[in-house]
Amino acid sequence: MDKFEKITTGLGEECGVFGAYDMSGGDVAPTIYYGLFALQHRGQESCGIAVTDTNGERKVHFKKGLGLVNEVFDSESLHALNGNLGVGHVRYSTAGASKAENAMPLVINYVKGVLAIAHNGNLTNAIELRHELERTGAIFQTTIDSEVIAYHIARERLKAGTAEAAVRNAMGKIKGAYALVVTSPRKMIGARDPFGLKPLCIGKRDDTYFLASESCAIAAVGGEFVRDVEPGEIVTFTKKGIQSDMSMAIDPAKHARCIFEYIYFARTDSTIDQVNVYHSRIIAGKALAQSYPVEADLVVGVPDSGLVAAKGYSEASGIPYGMAFHKNSYVGRTFIKPTQNERESSVKIKLNVIEEVVKDKRIVMVDDSIVRGTTCANIIRMLKKAGAQEVHVRISSPPFLYPCYFGTDVPSNEQLIAHSHTTEQIRELIGADSLGYMEVDKLKEMVGDLGYCDACFTGNYPMEVPDGDISHAFD
Repeated sequence: MDKFEKITTGLGEECGVFGAYDMSGGDVAPTIYYGLFALQHRGQESCGIAVTDTNGERKVHFKKGLGLVNEVFDSESLHALNGNLGVGHVRYSTAGASKAENAMPLVINYVKGVLAIAHNGNLTNAIELRHELERTGAIFQTTIDSEVIAYHIARERLKAGTAEAAVRNAMGKIKGAYALVVTSPRKMIGARDPFGLKPLCIGKRDDTYFLASESCAIAAVGGEFVRDVEPGEIVTFTKKGIQSDMSMAIDPAKHARCIFEYIYFARTDSTIDQVNVYHSRIIAGKALAQSYPVEADLVVGVPDSGLVAAKGYSEASGIPYGMAFHKNSYVGRTFIKPTQNERESSVKIKLNVIEEVVKDKRIVMVDDSIVRGTTCANIIRMLKKAGAQEVHVRISSPPFLYPCYFGTDVPSNEQLIAHSHTTEQIRELIGADSLGYMEVDKLKEMVGDLGYCDACFTGNYPMEVPDGDISHAFD
């Protein structure tokens, strides 16, 4: 980023998608704005909204840019986006650099009209598909794999009778993780990868239908949750109603939902595939208490995703639960700092310890993950500086040992502290008095009978994956 450095206090998020179709003809841009606002935790680098009027000319109005939703849009720009069908997107750059041209939705003009596409996930065969398209004359405007999907849908639409058939044919070519919201001049289409790696759900408010990455976004706009889009399902919304196509579905035994949705990504008030995220994190905390008991005075969670797991640990252990940190809510999960030597102080910008709460106490600190170890070490130092006698760290995920190829910003092996260090070595490096990770076989307790992907912990990928890092293959 030129002279600036991107600092993250943990994992990089995924992306969030939100679609709306008002059958009665009302403008949907303000609703999409609030839906994206509710999904802001899934990405803070860029956002965008694209709308069309199903009763008017086949034209798409859109606006997108770098920054938070409330930074990119104001009331004036929202009111300029006239249309009763639209799609929005919040982005974190798991593939492709953080720059304006990579913001979504992507708007594609072609001989059949205009498509607007929002995508959450990563393709595993994007490089091959892009090279194939380039050899046949395609010119790419971005460095994101989502454009590969857009091109394939547009090309398939030239041969297919409907937009949804084009989406289905494109799904036969793309591999990896995706939740898609596609709008054509008269339709809203949602599609989910056959493994169910990325979440997508349907909502309704009066005459307006919604597609969203999480149920919390539907609730935020006053809608009612209808159901999840099934893995491999294509749903099409027209004025005639909703159609479902399950032809791309696979054996449910092969489903592989991202377990990190339940550990970290999703908002605590969301329900994904009928599993409540809050409940999952309570279960995780209780499992940690059973596996790693310790004598302590207080259980605290690192905001935000560690808070509920900490409550679960407290309930199972009988150790009181407390709030040890003040979080600066005006800083996103990702922010810019001028120089690398200020990395250590970056945590303090986001979190500060409430000294009165932790002084002279033995603390159990619950967090969702340890990636490189630097953030965790900084937080422990802050706790001990504030007077904590002991800090016992409990992590509601197993150690990261393998990279993710499906849209979670888990870095290469060399950057994963657990890849080259034992748990005891990590404990020493971060300065904890004890350290316990979630046991892999207890992840199942969080989601019950759902099939899930835990490849970043086990190396057991649900599909063939590339040999190396593909996240910036087109930069």
